[in-house]
Amino acid sequence: MAVNLKKGQKVDLTKGNPGLSKIIVGLGWDINRYDGGSDFDLDASAFCLTASGKVASDSDFVFYSNGTHPSGAVVYGGDNRTGEGEGDDETIAVDLKMVPENIERIAFTVTIYDAFERKQNFGQVSNAYVRVVDQSNGQELIRYDLEEDFSIETAVVVGEIYRHGGEWKFNAVGSGYQGGLEALCRNYGVNV
Repeated sequence: MAVNLKKGQKVDLTKGNPGLSKIIVGLGWDINRYDGGSDFDLDASAFCLTASGKVASDSDFVFYSNGTHPSGAVVYGGDNRTGEGEGDDETIAVDLKMVPENIERIAFTVTIYDAFERKQNFGQVSNAYVRVVDQSNGQELIRYDLEEDFSIETAVVVGEIYRHGGEWKFNAVGSGYQGGLEALCRNYGVNV
């Protein structure tokens, strides 16, 4: 049974699931209160971070234009440009055993493509969630429903996995940013 988290909660990922190595981080959402004539294109991304809280290089940023981390440990599952349909709208696969030692944390984010031009923000998004699934059997391990009422934000750090005492843990972050993907890139040290 999945562990349901609230903002700020942390939970063991590998300690309670011995042998867990391959996970899928699924992100989903619905659109509400929007009739601007443009599709609502949300994009998942992963920032592979060192102890400094920054990427070591731009290749540590995995997203629609850089689909695989050089180590092969983090793989972007593809761009869903409308968010329509049931289940996860976008996914990121992580092989925990392949994550390079210098990567201490992987932050999972969602941004709105062309948000400023399309006059879109996360106040127009509902039922957003992130979940962690055991890739070997499809079992949902962790779920975090973002219940925050974002109004002007165009980017959200939804959660992160991080190393702690030789194990991996999950942190439900739920922090919103203005400035979209560019703001997140600057925050994590990616050249834009």
